[in-house]
This record gives sequence, structure tokens and C-alpha cells, in this order.
Amino acid sequence: MFFGLDPISIFITLGTSLVGMILSSRLKSKFQHYSQVRLLNGKSGKEVAEAMLRYHNITDVQVVSVDGFLSDHYNPVNKTVNLSPEVYEGRHIAAAAVAAHECGHAVQHATAYSMLQLRSAIVPVVNFASMGLQYVMAIAFMTINTMPSIMLITIILFAATTAFSLITLPVEFDASKRAKEWLNHSNMAMGEENRGVSDALWWAAMTYVSAAMSSVIMLAYLILRYVAATRD
Repeated sequence: MFFGLDPISIFITLGTSLVGMILSSRLKSKFQHYSQVRLLNGKSGKEVAEAMLRYHNITDVQVVSVDGFLSDHYNPVNKTVNLSPEVYEGRHIAAAAVAAHECGHAVQHATAYSMLQLRSAIVPVVNFASMGLQYVMAIAFMTINTMPSIMLITIILFAATTAFSLITLPVEFDASKRAKEWLNHSNMAMGEENRGVSDALWWAAMTYVSAAMSSVIMLAYLILRYVAATRD
């Protein structure tokens, strides 16, 4: 995994990975906690999602169940809100929060939310960059003093993935905002339920913030290494 990387880049990778693991563990803990708090209206995640889609007059999106834990996502290609079994069938605050958040992405898609469109547009570029990084990053560190151009290629590829992480932040925050506003407006979640929804979604957002910050830190370090090498 760390073949060819220098000690500082390994430290950054391990450090940011540790932070990500802590936040992910915290998110799972919050999900488990709010999975024990039933919604007063008794609605399942599936029913919450379908109600939110109806409210926004979205009739071409299907709510389906998919395997996995916290595997929930919106697929703009086939227009499906994909909910994990715990969310799809769950009748608790955690299910309502996640289901409404994923529907928030469906609303973004239906209303042509600019940041979602931008993120979707650069997906092919990011996929190419991610694949390329697997091959060039280690080589870049090993040849930094003899062929710094390879490090420059690495920086360009890494910048694409970093941009994707940063663009993801407003997309995720906006989806959570739409979810919380609708849950409150529709009385799907009230009082303490709303506070639980906000808490759960905040921790989910922090995992994206952590990923973005980790990417920015590594990109900055790659640039510094390239500048130092070209000055020698």
C-alpha cells in the first residue's frame, strides 16, 4: 500500500485514515443510537422517502431496498433511491434521516441543482484520475529528483479527485438541509425527533468533510514536494 511513498506522505495517509475511521465509527454509533428511537408516526424509511418524493411532485423515482449497512444512495442514472434494509424497513429517527437525505439528492436532480450537475459531469474524469493514481503516485516519489514531471502528472490527477471531494460537500450539506426542512415542515419528525435527525445528519456530513480535508492536505504536500524538487 505504501510502496515507494516517503515517510511524511505515509504519516499523512495514516493520520487522515485514522480520523476517517474515528468519524465513521462515530457515525455508526449515532445510527445505532437513533435506530432505537422510534418515530411517533410509525412510518418506515420507505414510506418517509415516498412521501417526500410525492411532496416534491417527483413521480419517476423509485424507492428500492439494497444490501449492505449504510449503503444508502441516490442513483441519478436509473432514478432510484436505494435504501439499506435497516433504513428501508426501519421505523425510527435514523431511518427517517437517511431516507430523507437520499431523497434530497433526488430533489436536487429533479431541480437541476448546479453542484450536483457539476459533480456528475466530472465523474468520468475522476474515475480516470483515480485509476491513474494507482500507477503513478509511488513512481512519482521514487523519481522525484530525476523525473519531477511524473510528480506533476500525479498532482494533476490528485487535483481532480480533490475537486470531486470538495464539490461533494455542498451537495451533501444541501441534501441534508432539504431533508431536515421537509421532515420538519411535514411533521414527519417533531421536537426531539428533529434534533435527532440533525445530529445524525451532522455526523454523516463530517465523514465527507474529513475526506475532503484529507485530500486537500495530501494535494498541498504533493505540490510542496514538486516545488522543492524543481528548485534543486
